[in-house]
Amino acid sequence: MKEPSTEQRLLLALVLSILIITLFDLVIFRHQPQPPARQKPAVTATAPAPAPAAPKFSSLPPAAAVSPAPATPPAAAKPVAATEQQTVTVENGLYRVVLSNRGAVVQRWQLLRYHDESTPPKILDVVHPPGNPQSEEWPLSLLLVDPKLQADANTALYQMSPGPATLRAPATVEFQWSDGHLSITKTLRFTSSYAVSLQTSVTLNGQPIEYAVAWRGGFGDATVYNAPAFVQAFYSHDGKVETLGTKKLGADKHPEVPAQISGPLEFAGIEDQYFAAAFLPSGEASAWDWQTMRPAPGGKNGETEAIGEIAVGSTQPMAEPLSMRLFVGPKSLRVLGSINPHLRSIVDYGILGFVAEPLFYLLRYIHNYVPDWGWAIVVMTIVLNMLLFPLKMSSWRSMQRVQKVMPEMKAIQARYKKYGMRDPRRQKMNEEMMELYKREGVNPMGSCLPMVIQMPIWFALYKMLEASIELRQAPWILWIHDLSAHDPYYILPVLLMISGYFMQKMMPMTMTDPAQQKMMNFMPVIFGLLFFRLPSGLLLYIFTSYLVGIAQQWYLNKTSPVAAAAKQAKA
Repeated sequence: MKEPSTEQRLLLALVLSILIITLFDLVIFRHQPQPPARQKPAVTATAPAPAPAAPKFSSLPPAAAVSPAPATPPAAAKPVAATEQQTVTVENGLYRVVLSNRGAVVQRWQLLRYHDESTPPKILDVVHPPGNPQSEEWPLSLLLVDPKLQADANTALYQMSPGPATLRAPATVEFQWSDGHLSITKTLRFTSSYAVSLQTSVTLNGQPIEYAVAWRGGFGDATVYNAPAFVQAFYSHDGKVETLGTKKLGADKHPEVPAQISGPLEFAGIEDQYFAAAFLPSGEASAWDWQTMRPAPGGKNGETEAIGEIAVGSTQPMAEPLSMRLFVGPKSLRVLGSINPHLRSIVDYGILGFVAEPLFYLLRYIHNYVPDWGWAIVVMTIVLNMLLFPLKMSSWRSMQRVQKVMPEMKAIQARYKKYGMRDPRRQKMNEEMMELYKREGVNPMGSCLPMVIQMPIWFALYKMLEASIELRQAPWILWIHDLSAHDPYYILPVLLMISGYFMQKMMPMTMTDPAQQKMMNFMPVIFGLLFFRLPSGLLLYIFTSYLVGIAQQWYLNKTSPVAAAAKQAKA
């Protein structure tokens, strides 16, 4: 049995790496089992309000119990409530938000510049309505220590100012409610940006109590396949962003994940692949701790229902109203940077972010002059391949030197062919080969350098396409309607395999074993099969790289024919 050469080892490592990464993406990540469907109880116009249910979020710590009433209780507050349910709509060119006075919550938050994945596509609404309109599962509901008080706060009819209307931002909407003991106010100030100012106050018998403001019921584009798998909570502490996916929120399996993270935090929120809702402090600092809370286990086998919830607040009573900003919008670097520069860090480009982010900036720069994202990828591919052409020239020279010494390599291998793999004399063969490489100035790895450099670019581009909202639903030509999704007819993978095969056939062989040569010729076909369901934008990049590579290889073959080098070697 022959000892694997350096080229064989590298080739095997590349194939295994691509296979592992692809299988992880296709099998583990994109095909997670769907969570059980949430029950939607039927509700009629005359049905009474359901009994308050225990909150899905784990309650505040026992130490944060309601402060005891003073010995001389203050005079009871005057009850304040509306007599009927009403809604108010606030919109600008970016969003349309529908607020309900039942619970003073958000019932709809549409991002007007984006569409969901339904057929036909609709304007994206990042709120997931619960089955029961009187449910507590709405964004901007409150979390209190006492479940009864919490149910009252989230299902009561608040007085709303202004009344039912459609407002154009900038606008302010205020909610007030009191039953004579528990008193709550919420004030939302809408601007022309994606950020909304939110101020809340909660008192019991005239005394402030601890509470949290929550985004409940899920988040993001619910029409995406296996949407809950993309939803996760995030928070920033000491400048570092941490994420908690829904699969990590089962306390039985992951007891190390805390129910609450003590602040102060720079921000906290909930996100899916392309959109986010983030709570941020108003001003430079806050006198209260931020808390992120997770749902308590309640699904089958003790697992958390994967709907995604987040809350921020304080475990101590606050004398002053709780003021914050709420961002709800796309995970665009430009948009996030305009709200808070540190918020840009929620766009996750992975471990190759130092490559993926510059690639995105280059692509965005090209897009300023080439308005189609697909053609911008083509231009970027040509630019990168021209920049890498000197490395290809160096690789080409290395291949020529290898072919020049190939007869001697074969002779050395033939002399030691009779010895087994574990025979000490095989080491002598390696020493002779290295001496030959040294004498002729041959770098056996030189021919692999362009591929070694291209692989990180491929992986970084994959993460960039996956994380950059600018390429979400971006069409190219004919059948390609979304560069961030796979080719629906698998035309690009087939073109990739054909072009890659011809490019490989044009390159000089540096391997002496015919089986190895045949395997190298079919490597593009193997890549094509592995890349079948990768984003079409990535396949467009690789396909264009192969076309440019064919042109470059033709130029090299014409100006520095290998046949001349081989003829010289035989002479």
